[in-house]
Amino acid sequence: MSRLSMPRLPSWAATLATVLLTVGAQSACAQQQTASQPSTAPHHWTKGTFVKPSAATLKQTLTPIQYEVTQNEGTERPFHNEYWDNHEAGIYVDVVSGEPLFSSLDKYDSGTGWPSFTKPLDSANVTTEEDHSAFMSRTEVRSKGANSHLGHVFDDGPQDRGGLRYCMNSAALRFVPVDHLAAEGYGEYLPLFKK
Repeated sequence: MSRLSMPRLPSWAATLATVLLTVGAQSACAQQQTASQPSTAPHHWTKGTFVKPSAATLKQTLTPIQYEVTQNEGTERPFHNEYWDNHEAGIYVDVVSGEPLFSSLDKYDSGTGWPSFTKPLDSANVTTEEDHSAFMSRTEVRSKGANSHLGHVFDDGPQDRGGLRYCMNSAALRFVPVDHLAAEGYGEYLPLFKK
């Protein structure tokens, strides 16, 4: 059986298609729930100790949009999410596992309405795989430990910083400010912010 070959769209077209699909497909529940609502997801990270909770537990501990994004490969609305315009210093961790994923030092304004980064904080904590959903070919980004869907990576990022744009969903992330890093188990990242 032959596989259907899908053309690779330019990254701007993929982003536009994602925006159009997202706006049209948002459920009323997801629109009412935001990533900023309290989650009982881990607020302390200890490397190597995470065990992913059951789907039933995740449905109780995550908001509906957090669950939809991380467990069902959903996409939140652009410009209507918690971190697209956050400029505070700190790191972004997986809302499910707490694994460290991205740093504010690598965040930039891509103009897409989603938090965008030039690279992961620790590449060992993210995986990528081909995604042929929505009639396009993209590269999906997932967290390694929890296997949470985070977003997609495109090759239209700042050329002077590697050329990649990690376009993430705020609902898949939790922000940890610099002054909370040590208390929440991320003290090893403090030296990045001391210049």
